[in-house]
Parts: sequence; C-alpha cells; structure tokens
Amino acid sequence: MDTSSFYATFKEALASDTERVKVATVKLKRDFYPFPDSLLILIELLVSDEEASLRQLAATQAKNLVPKHWNSVPQSQKPQIRGRLLQRTLFEQEKLVRHGASRVIAAIAKIDFENTEWQDLIDTLLQAGVSESPQAREVSTHILCSTIESAGETMLHQMKKILPLFATTINDPESQVRANTMVALGHIAVILSPDNDEETLHALQDSIPHMVRVIKAAIDIDDEDRVLQAFEVFQTLLSCDAQVLNKYFQDLVHFMIQVAAEKALDEDYRTQAISFLMAAVHLRPLKILGLKLGEEITVKCLEIATELGEDPDDDDDEINPSRSALGLLTILAEKLPPSQVVVPLLNAMGAYVNSDNTDRRRAGILALAMCVEGAPGFVTTQLSEIIPLIVRLLADNHPRVRRAALDCLIKMGEDLSEDLAKQHQELTPALVKTMDRAVHGLTTPSDEVNIGIIKASCNALGTVAEGMEEDDLKNLLKEVYPRMSRLFSHPDLKIKAAAIEAIGSIAGAAEDAFVPYFEHTMKVWSDYVRIKGSDDELDLRCTTCDAMGFIALAVGPEPFQPYVRPMMEATGEAMHLDHPKLKETSFLFWGNMAKNYGAEFKPFLDGALKCLFESLEAEESELEVDLGANAADLAGKEVIIGGKKIKVAEMSDEEINGGSDIEDVDVAELDDDDEDWDDELQAVTAVAQEKEIAVEVLGDMMSHLTNEFTPYLDKALKIVLPLVEHHYEGVRRAATGTLFRLYNSCWELQPDEFKEWSPGLPLQSRPTDEVIALGEMIMKAVLASWPEDDEPSSVTETSRFLGATLKVAGPCIVAPTSTLKTVTETLVEMLTHKHPCQLSGEASDDEDDEATGTESAEYEYVMLDTALEAVIGLATALGPTFIKLWDMFEKPIMKYASSSDHVERSTAVGVIAEVVRETGESITPCTTTLLKLLLHRLSDEDHETKANAAYGIGLLQEKSKSKPEITKAFPTILAKLEPLLRTDNARAVDNAAGCVSRMIMSHQEHVPINAVVPALVNLLPLKEDFQENEPVWFMLSDLYAKEEPVVLAHMPQIIAALEHLFTHSKAEMNPPTTDRLMEMLTFIFRDDRCKGEIFQHDFLSELYR
Repeated sequence: MDTSSFYATFKEALASDTERVKVATVKLKRDFYPFPDSLLILIELLVSDEEASLRQLAATQAKNLVPKHWNSVPQSQKPQIRGRLLQRTLFEQEKLVRHGASRVIAAIAKIDFENTEWQDLIDTLLQAGVSESPQAREVSTHILCSTIESAGETMLHQMKKILPLFATTINDPESQVRANTMVALGHIAVILSPDNDEETLHALQDSIPHMVRVIKAAIDIDDEDRVLQAFEVFQTLLSCDAQVLNKYFQDLVHFMIQVAAEKALDEDYRTQAISFLMAAVHLRPLKILGLKLGEEITVKCLEIATELGEDPDDDDDEINPSRSALGLLTILAEKLPPSQVVVPLLNAMGAYVNSDNTDRRRAGILALAMCVEGAPGFVTTQLSEIIPLIVRLLADNHPRVRRAALDCLIKMGEDLSEDLAKQHQELTPALVKTMDRAVHGLTTPSDEVNIGIIKASCNALGTVAEGMEEDDLKNLLKEVYPRMSRLFSHPDLKIKAAAIEAIGSIAGAAEDAFVPYFEHTMKVWSDYVRIKGSDDELDLRCTTCDAMGFIALAVGPEPFQPYVRPMMEATGEAMHLDHPKLKETSFLFWGNMAKNYGAEFKPFLDGALKCLFESLEAEESELEVDLGANAADLAGKEVIIGGKKIKVAEMSDEEINGGSDIEDVDVAELDDDDEDWDDELQAVTAVAQEKEIAVEVLGDMMSHLTNEFTPYLDKALKIVLPLVEHHYEGVRRAATGTLFRLYNSCWELQPDEFKEWSPGLPLQSRPTDEVIALGEMIMKAVLASWPEDDEPSSVTETSRFLGATLKVAGPCIVAPTSTLKTVTETLVEMLTHKHPCQLSGEASDDEDDEATGTESAEYEYVMLDTALEAVIGLATALGPTFIKLWDMFEKPIMKYASSSDHVERSTAVGVIAEVVRETGESITPCTTTLLKLLLHRLSDEDHETKANAAYGIGLLQEKSKSKPEITKAFPTILAKLEPLLRTDNARAVDNAAGCVSRMIMSHQEHVPINAVVPALVNLLPLKEDFQENEPVWFMLSDLYAKEEPVVLAHMPQIIAALEHLFTHSKAEMNPPTTDRLMEMLTFIFRDDRCKGEIFQHDFLSELYR
C-alpha cells in the first residue's frame, strides 16, 4: 500500500471543505480500508504523528478496523505494535487521543484474549494503576474499563487481580480515576454471574458505598459530566443481577431520595435521581415493598411536586424534578400496594390541600391524580372523602389549583367513570361553575390558563356523564348543551374541540335523550369534518369525527342515515391527509358505523377493509434504528429505549468492521441529534398505535357483519395472526382479542347442529373442520406469545378472551393435548407469580423474602382475576374431566383462599365454588379438603368471602357423592349461615339463602324447615345475586307441591315475592327458573286458598285472567 498516498488522503478528511472530506472518505473506504495495511498505518499515525487531531481521527478509524484486520497482521509484528501503542497511550498528553487509543487497545485485547495472546497486558495496566503519576493511573483505569467492556466474559478470570486495584482507585485523589473505576465496576456487574463467582460479587457489593462517595464528590464540585456518568452506572447496576445492589439497596435509595429533594442542587441531578428511583420501583418492586420504602418516596414526591410553580399545565414534555416526581408517583401506585403509596399520600394530603400556599394545594391534588391509574380499586373506596375535596378545589381562588382539580377528576374518570357518575349531583354543578368562571374570565386569545380550564371542564363533564342514568343525563344536557353549543363557534380551535368532544361523550351516554339536540349539532359540526389546513384544524376534524361516531350510536341508525355517506366520504378523504391521528379517527368511525348498521354497512365494507388491511400490512422498516458500528452486538435485536421496544437495524460486515463514514463526533453534535431521535421514537409510537386501532376495528367489523365478512376471513386471519407477537403490547393485545372474536364469529356461522357442545374431553361433539382448523391456528399463534409475554396488559387480555371463549364455544379450542398442557401450565405460572410478566429480575434470595405475605399491587389483582376467569372457563368447557387438572390448580388456589388479603380470599373461594358447579360429581374425592376450607371461610371477616363460601358449600353438598360427610356437617353449616341471613350485605344474604335452599332440596330430612323456611321467605325477593333465585324458587315450588304446611302458611308473602319477580326482575331470571315459576303459578291459580291473595297484585291478577 502506498503509505504517502494514504497519509495525504487521510489528512484531507480533516479539511474544512465538506466536499473535500466526502471525496477523501470515499477514497479511504474504497482504496485503503479493505486492506490490512490500513490498520497498521493508522496505528503508526496514532503513536507517532505530531498533530493531535490527526491522531484522534486515526484512533477512531483504527478501532473500527481492528475487528476486520487484526487477525491478518503478521504475528511477528504484533508484540511491537502492542508495546508501542500501550506506551504511547500511557504517556499521551491529549485527553481525547488517550481515550481513543484506549479503545483501540481494548478492541485488540478482545481478539487477543480470545486467542490466548497479550497475556501481560493486564499486569502492565495494574502496575500503571498504582503509579504515582495521576495520568498513568487515569489511562490505565480507562484502558481497563474499555477492555472489560469490549472483552466481556473473557475478562472474568482476571477479576481476582483487577478488583484489588479498583478497591484502591475508587478512592483515588483524581476524580477521573475514580470515574473510570466506577464505570469499569458497572461493566463487571453486567458480565458477572453471581452464583458462579461469589468473590467478585462481594467485591462489587463492598464497592457500592465508595461509588456513592464518588457521585457525592462530583455533585459537591458540580462536575456535570462525572455526575451524569455516575448516575448512568447506577442505572446499569439496577438492571444487573439483584444481588449486586441488595446489600446496600436501602442506603442507595435513601441517598437518591436526598438528592431528589435537595432544592439547592442542579435540576438535572435531581431529575436523574428521580429517574433512578423510577427504575428501582419498576425493576425491584418486591425489594421496595419489603423494605417499606414506598411511603418515604411517596411523601417526598409530594413535597417535590410543590415546585411546579408557574409551569404550564399542558407542558408535559418539559422534564424537571416536580414533573418527574409526579411521574414517579404513577409508577409507585402501579407497582406497590395502596398501603405504601395511596394511603400515606391521602394521610399527608390534608396539610397540602388545606394550605394557604397555592403551590401546595395544587401539588396535593395533582399527586392524587397521578396515583389513580395504579390503584383505581382503592381510590374507589375513598371517594366519599375525595369528591368533596375536589369540589372545594374546583372553587379555589387560584386558577392553577382549579385546573389541577379538573385534571384529577379527568384522571379518575379514565378508570372510575361509573363511580364518578354516582357523585354527579355534587360534581356537575361545580364543573359548570368552574367552566363559566373561566369563560367569563377569558380576556385575550393568549390566556392559556383560562383556555386550559375551559378545555379541562369540558373533558371532565364528558367523563362524569359516561356513567350517569338517562334521567340525570336529560337534566345535564339541559344545563350544559346551551353552554357547549356557544363554544362550538369559539375562535380558539382547542376550546371548540373540547366542547365537541364533551358533547360526543355525553351523547354516547345519553342515547335517546340526545335526539332533541341531534339535528342542531350535526348542522353546526358539518363543516368541521371537511376542514383542512393547520394541525389545530386537523385536530378539530379528528375530534368532530370521533364525536359524530358516538352520536350515531346514541341516536341510532335511522336518524343518522342521511349523514352516513357524507361522513364516509369525509373519513375516506382523511386517509390521504398528512395528520397522525386522522387515519385512526377514520378507522374508529367506520367501526362505529359497523356497530350501528350491521349488515347495512356492507356497501362500505370493501373500501374500509382495504384501508385497514393496508395499515396492518404496512412495512415497519422505519422502526429500525441505525445506531452505527458501535452497536454491532445489538444488530437485528430489540432494545428498550424511552420505554419502547426498538429494533436495531441489521448491519453488513462492512458496516461492522469499519465501513462507516469518517466523522468528528462532538458533544454538541450529539445534542443536536436528540430532537431527531425523539421524532423517530414518536413515529414508532404513532405507527404502532395506528395498527392497534386498525386491528380493534377489524374485530368490530367481524363481530357486527359476521355473514358479510365471510369473504374476507382468510385474508384477515393471515394478517392478524403474526400481530400477536408484535413488539408493541397494544397491538398484541388487540390482535389477540380480534382473533378470539374471529373464532367466535366463525363458530356462530356454523349450522346449528355443529354449534351444540358438551363439556369434557375427548370431544363428544365436533364443530366443522374449518372451525377446528381455525382454532388450532389461533391457539398456535397465541401460545407462541402468551406464555412468554412480559407485558401484564396483553397477558391479562389473553386470559380474559380465552376464558370467555371457552364458556361460549366449549372445549374444542383447547382439545389438542399440547394446547391444553400449555394453557394449563401458563395459568399455573400466573397463579404462582412465575409468569415472565410478573418477574422483575429480582433475586430470589432470602433478602427479598421480606416482601412475602404482604399485599399486592392492584395490577396483580387484575392478573389473578383474569387467570382465575380462564380457569373457570376451562372448568366450564371440560366439565367433569376438569378434575384431572385440578391437582395443578388446587395448591395455588387454596393458598389464595387462605390469603391475608380479602380480595384474594373472596376471588379464590368464588373460583372453587364455580369449579364445584362445573365438575359435578367428579368433585367427590375433594370433598373433605373443600368442605373444611369453605366452612372456615363461612366465618370470614369479609362479606364477599362469606358469600362465596355459602355459594360453594351449597353446590358442594348438591354435587358431591360423599353424602354422609356432607350431612354430618349440616348443623355446623346452618349455625354459620344463620348470622349470614341476618346481615345487611345483600349478596351474602342471597347466597346464604341459595345454600340453605340447596340443602333442603338435597336432604330435607336434615334441615329444620319449620324454622328455616320462614326466615328464607322473609328475605324475598332476593336483592343482588339473582342467580340464586333458581335454588330458592325451585325449593319453594317443591315444598309447595308437597303441600308442606310451613310453605302454605307463608303463601301471601310468597305470592307478593312472585309479583315483584315478574314485574321487576324477570330479565334477571334464567329460562329454567322462569319455566318453574310459571308451572308453580299454574298450581297456585288453581288453589282456592290463594285466589284472594292473587287479586291483590296487579300483574298476577292480570295473568290469572
């Protein structure tokens, strides 16, 4: 190779003329870099050239070429190259060149170590690491750090030599030496396998306090680079094996809390500390729970939130300590039980919301808002205290406090709309007053505060309306529609959109009650569905189309008919406009039209499906991110960035081995790239969300146009099946639901003789071959994802749909032995907290056992509930043959039935009752175990648990063939049921009545009916659990047919209860119960003793005539 030509070309790469740099780059890549000599020349430049910028560039390019060419360098030359490179690097005066040369050494060492070469490198570096020269220590630790990162596990056998040095250099007088050591320790933690190397583990654990001192010192002198680097190391340690941090985990969390709360510190440092706490709660919830750190973090977040000051309420993109603290509260509420987050928050809130300080009042209510999503169940139990507080803050003197109260209400509405609707008498007047106050206070178009309050008031009114009753909605419309309609023409497009969105929500809830407002609304809105122009105008178009979809469902198909074609044209046009949400809006509108018109939507079906299929088939190559040659190890893999799964682009050998363009990378340039990176992440999210909505709407069309959809089934199946393994959990969740809906639609398309099924395996009746094949394809796809999915939301959705499908379509979908095995094993994993979505990477050592037995976060309840629903689905579909699987489910379910948590107990006892119901006589071998448990739970402190236990015992004594054992327990059962019949909990009373009724029907001779029946009759009609009408009325009709005196004596009360049943609860009765009651009435009508009583009741007397 012509060295002089190479040198001349290489110098051109540093020219100030961009064109000259491009030409030089192309020539280097084409004429020089493919050959091994190029690496030798670059190393020579690095160790001998006098120009620092040239040496730095040589280091950058040499590092990229080492993987490609080092093995081709003659062995005889390597010792000299290594020696000169190492010596020059140790004494290099330019910092950037030193660091670049260190990375070249690390790249060579990676290859050499794999070939058992350069074995004296580590000893040389260790010697330099104890030198009196600060530079020698700095360079040696930097090379060690780079080499550990580069060589990875091949370095583990050297740890016994290296770690004693690091124990010294972590306390070195020079900050850069300390920083290098800290980063190196982070790299060691990444490659460490603690179970195989306890010595290294203990050394790492002992280094944690020293690492904390390093970051403290950097904070004290405001060394920003070192501080941020140290935070990055601690984040790395969090993601490593939990044992690394366990010993000092509590101390580390306390330190981060102190940094986060210290107002005198740089905001970036505080935000980084909160970011660490977020990761700690997300990755180590059991450790946080066991150490009871949740309350301390919660209270501190509340205090930090007071620093919001004049931050705009809508500026969610700004990152600062106060907004980060509010975000941390959301994660805390999601990952930890209410006792560690919401309870201490509510206890502390009083001092904030009652403060004279505006910032404290605002912080208090915003903190509550951030916790609702993670703990909606618990928040529901506190509404009697929370709602008056919100109402009071809606009337606060400061607009930012009023806005915060509105935000809290909107957050609550996302999960608690029905519960909020029950409070509408307090909430709606307060919301209307708040909106009026902002409208009257709005003086200029730039008054962002009042504009924000108007928008939030509209949103909150729409939220509260969603769960209200029809009569209440009529009154609400009279109150708010005139106000909202004035806002339809407001000059601020965002206010206009908020009013339209609110009316859409209210109309969707009001249904027929909205009809009087329909024509005026459509007339005013008609122009907005065609509007084009700015982003705000297109946002308005989106909102209007969404609202019109809700209105269409509210008023029904006939009134909306004139608007269907114009709206389909407008939404079709929207598909071609450049706006991220217009496609989704069109999809949602089409879904609502399919629901509204069913088969009548057929003329539009082909066009709508074409667009949906195009969206779902769109290539997602734009989701691949090119991170350059430095990320070669990640090529083609998925990484988590910004909370999203991103695929790193595949690389060619040329790209991996140094074929990238020459570039002088500096910090400023990297900062400039941040916006592009953020845009790319947002694009990823938008594409995935569009697919999520598209596949949901596809499911709507399958369900509502079953016959008309038939020609498209094959294509839909082909497109949706792969989406159950999509990288975004929302798409996985929607695709899984759509597949089960597709299966159910095809099930309904079968001839009637194929739709009947009997519980049990092997199949006693078979659906069509097409349905069997469809079920196998769907379950193959689902079972490729569900057992390994790490997102709770998509896992629970699969459980929910599977359970529902089993109850409707029977056992066919799980008939293959391998399918049933995988389904069972996956459900058992969920019930034993071993499913991947329940594992956070925490160690299973004794230190984390301190979390055992404590209450669960609410998302765990959802996981448990949906898994148990799937178990019930299996029992329903398999019937008596389910008992073969009960051995696998019995231990975890019985454990939950004895849990200290009342929700887990009541849920598990309810599942046991359903299993008894569905398995029938085959439950007999389990009688002793189940009877003991259910008897114990009849005395439970929780009413729901007692109610479920009563239901279960009634079924057990009915189904089990262990009659002597059952009847022997009758006195104990009746004694425990007697106080339950007198409780004020309606469901417990109903279930106790059902239990006693079943006992009488099964073993009348063992029940003192003269004492029991009058008590039961006094409880009629049943108030809540109408399913229990069946045993109660079957029992009474049997006793009446036998002319039992105790029943005849109470016929006036029984007839009054029958009148109530047929006039108020007929819809709640199943056909067998209705048939039995009609049969009973036939005999009563013939009974002269009852005629006088019959004519005292309007319905029965009319029926008699």
